[in-house]
Amino acid sequence: MSTGITMASMSRYAILGCGSVGHAVAEELVSEGKEVEIIDRDEGRVEALRDQDLDANVADIRDESVVDQVADCDVVLIMSSDVEANSAAVGNIRDRGGEQFIVARASDPVSADELTELGADVVINPSAVIADSALRALETGELEFKARNLSEVIDGTDERMAILVHRSPDPDSIASAAALRDIAASRDVEADIIYEGEIGHQENRAFVNLLGIDLVSRDDVEMSDYDTVALVDYAKGGEPETGEIDILLDHYEQEDGELDTRFEDVRSNVSATSTILTKYIQELDLNLSQEVATALLYGIRAETLDFKRDTTPADLTAAAYLYPFADHDTLEQVESPSMSPETLDVLAEAIRNREVSGSHLVSNAGFIRDRDALAQAAQHLLNLEGITTTAVFAIADDTIYLAARSKDIRMNIGKVLDDAFGEMGEAKGHSTDAAVEIPLGIFTGIETNEDNRETLLQLTEEAVRKKLFDAMGVESSGESNGN
Repeated sequence: MSTGITMASMSRYAILGCGSVGHAVAEELVSEGKEVEIIDRDEGRVEALRDQDLDANVADIRDESVVDQVADCDVVLIMSSDVEANSAAVGNIRDRGGEQFIVARASDPVSADELTELGADVVINPSAVIADSALRALETGELEFKARNLSEVIDGTDERMAILVHRSPDPDSIASAAALRDIAASRDVEADIIYEGEIGHQENRAFVNLLGIDLVSRDDVEMSDYDTVALVDYAKGGEPETGEIDILLDHYEQEDGELDTRFEDVRSNVSATSTILTKYIQELDLNLSQEVATALLYGIRAETLDFKRDTTPADLTAAAYLYPFADHDTLEQVESPSMSPETLDVLAEAIRNREVSGSHLVSNAGFIRDRDALAQAAQHLLNLEGITTTAVFAIADDTIYLAARSKDIRMNIGKVLDDAFGEMGEAKGHSTDAAVEIPLGIFTGIETNEDNRETLLQLTEEAVRKKLFDAMGVESSGESNGN
């Protein structure tokens, strides 16, 4: 609820209890041209304040008469180190109908609650403020130290730097790599972003094409041509098949243990590697191109599901910094790519073969060529009325691919897939989206050929549905619903 008072309109301030904290506040307000009245029971302190040309008077802030002395003040700051006296002052003002904006000093969470109940609008705890300030200073100093070390490693490049991203990279990987390449370029070091697999999913391809981000396939380069190697957002891709690693930047711990690196910044307390790279861009005071700003903002939004999944304050402040520099028309195009005919076919098949149990939907999309279409189908099916969790699977080559999505806060879909298929396949993902790949031969005991496609599909259909519904804790009817 608004108090109806803004700091700009507050013309007169009262400070009750002027110890070191109150004195510092008084000096700051006076330096800003504010009119300040100070009340303190220590005569010697009041005399010293008057010697500094401050308006100070002697009184015990517990006394009800003090309420009349501060009646014409818009804001009352009660800063005594005696919390009981502060409580009495707050109570007196509110009991007499005083409507001033009150800022009161507490000593711990209990006294803070008491002051709030008495009517203080804002309660501060100096020890907590000092701790927060110290942590911010530590964070700033640590980032400055790391930025200097990162720069030194980049500066040590004689020929060229390789920036490796995880297999079939997502927007967070690509954006982070593009930012690191810009950092390297600012230090006159040339770098290539190197990927394995494919740039899958239509949004990812649109992301790369619209922003003009140059990527190089691992098949087209010789790693011996690079004398500095960086891994960016790589942990989800497993251990790299390369030699010495110089730089590691990620928001996930490496799954296969620690790597021996010259520089490492792994922060599991943020939700996107793009957030980490944004902080380095800020610390190094680089001119941010519109393309990289747009990429980083999209990387953060994609990794946090538009700030709905595991978003941290660091992610939000990084996004706020990037927002003015980003091309929002391009972002809209990336987020709404045209749907390919095959994706439409996969979605249609998934809708036709869906089985729903409660709010959980599982579907078989049959045999497919574009496995990235599964993720889009799972996402679209999540929009059906009453559905909170979806899983769509299909066969491609000799592998069963499965994509799942969930908006049920009680369910961790990544854990569901790991429980169901972790022993026979590779499950990866988050609490809200996950995927798994299962070798078809291990799952069914039958090799793929044209003669047994229907048999394979039937075996897969029965086994995958049952395992999924069991892992979700719901019963399968055993029948798909095409209605």
